Amino acid sequence: MLMDTPDETLALAAQNGDRSAFAALVTRHYDRIYGLGWRLTGSAADAQDLAQDICAALPAKLAGFRHEARFTTWLYRVVVNAVADLRRRQMTRARAADGWGDWEIARQAEMAEARAARLWLEGAMATLSVELRDTAALVLGEELTQAEAGAVLGISEGTVAWRMSEVKKRLRSLAAEEAE
Repeated sequence: MLMDTPDETLALAAQNGDRSAFAALVTRHYDRIYGLGWRLTGSAADAQDLAQDICAALPAKLAGFRHEARFTTWLYRVVVNAVADLRRRQMTRARAADGWGDWEIARQAEMAEARAARLWLEGAMATLSVELRDTAALVLGEELTQAEAGAVLGISEGTVAWRMSEVKKRLRSLAAEEAE
């Protein structure tokens, strides 16, 4: 019986909470919603998502149906608006992802620089005496104070200060030699 009822009558009944009228509208027009969505997006997956989203939102959207036009005309407008919203979301995502490649390239370059600096420092530290290397490891690597490093190594704070001065002098010298 409901299948013979005009769309506009079903829409009015659905607006008033008639679930069977709403179900009849969805059954009658699902393929139309999906088909238009597919033609507008060119994507079966997007059309499927749109059709499901539109049908889920249709009870609330029916409140805006004023019976001034045919129901199908109003429904086409709902689909066109949903596709426009989808396109805006896709454009927003595309713009957000646009700079992502540049960011990733810069991040990779920074990581390569840090890796090169670490490798240089490891090589440079290997040229130092064991005493200087141990002192630098405690002060720079472990962030101990010179007094704390002296206590660990069993030497005076002044000796730690001298060793750190030597470490810096030798590292500067190595860097200058490589720069030439």
